Amino acid sequence: MTVKTITSKRLLTSTATLRTTNSPRHLISTLHLSNEEFSSLVTKAGNLKKIVRSGETSPVNHQKLLGKLVALLFSKRSTRTRISTEGAAAFFGAQPMFLGKDDIQLGVNESMYDTTKVISSMTSCIFARVNKHQEILDLCQHSSVPIINSLCDMYHPLQAIADLLTIKESFGGKTEGLKLTWIGDSNNVINDLAIASLRSGINVSIAIPKGIEFDQTVTEKAQALAKEGNLKFEIVNDPIQALADANIIVTDTWISMGQESEKLEKLKQFSGFQITKEMLEQGKVASNWKFMHCLPRHSEEVNDEVFYDENSVVFEEAENRLYAAMAVIEAFVINKGDLLK
Repeated sequence: MTVKTITSKRLLTSTATLRTTNSPRHLISTLHLSNEEFSSLVTKAGNLKKIVRSGETSPVNHQKLLGKLVALLFSKRSTRTRISTEGAAAFFGAQPMFLGKDDIQLGVNESMYDTTKVISSMTSCIFARVNKHQEILDLCQHSSVPIINSLCDMYHPLQAIADLLTIKESFGGKTEGLKLTWIGDSNNVINDLAIASLRSGINVSIAIPKGIEFDQTVTEKAQALAKEGNLKFEIVNDPIQALADANIIVTDTWISMGQESEKLEKLKQFSGFQITKEMLEQGKVASNWKFMHCLPRHSEEVNDEVFYDENSVVFEEAENRLYAAMAVIEAFVINKGDLLK
């Protein structure tokens, strides 16, 4: 059964309306990229990974942002996003500056407009990990440097870049014709991952419980990409149905930050959605299946047998967040938004 979708009340503004002739290009979500641009970011991330892994010590890369500041404007706590962003900034010679919600005046006695104008005047870019998507749009509207959406309630593009790099590495460099199955909540991670997967030639099947609605804006874009690429995109309520022939199985937390009070209700709603070996066998997944999770993981989402299985690539996926951040800095900051350069 296909579930209903709901029109997003969060404004999905095109990059064109967020940019003037001299304004920077921002990373808002994968919806704002072309297939070629997204593929270029994933390829760039892979190439940078090779450089880092090789131990190359050439000063060329390390001087590209020497003497510059990279701001990390975080309203939410983080492990992978903070480490990967600071590491990416350092790779290019920049100084990362962490600005947590208790470190600056934002939200206390200074407006978003004033804060954005000040921070962007002193930095080369702003990685923003915020609550509402509208905050990302407001930052983009007022900033004189690139805004990198490092998570909001609607999108998580950095995770999507890391995930597609992980998939590409796991399947011999090819993504076309694969099937990705998401089992879990309707959230920011799958919003970007679904679009990113379809842009990469991957069929997408999403299983969410009855009563949970998938964002209509994302659904409409996903359906258009599926039609364009002769791919399958579906939203169902049965995990077993969604798993048929799946190459990539993905889940995420059912209880996002700020939803802790809803835990008991969520656990009841997601009964039967824990990913186990038994579920994968019943769903008849592909023999070369891989399991992914953006972390942190909770046992109700996936049991240890699957999470720590040899087919699980969760820690490779986490490491790839570093190279995704590096690729984004190179594309949006160093190359000034020319993603195909």
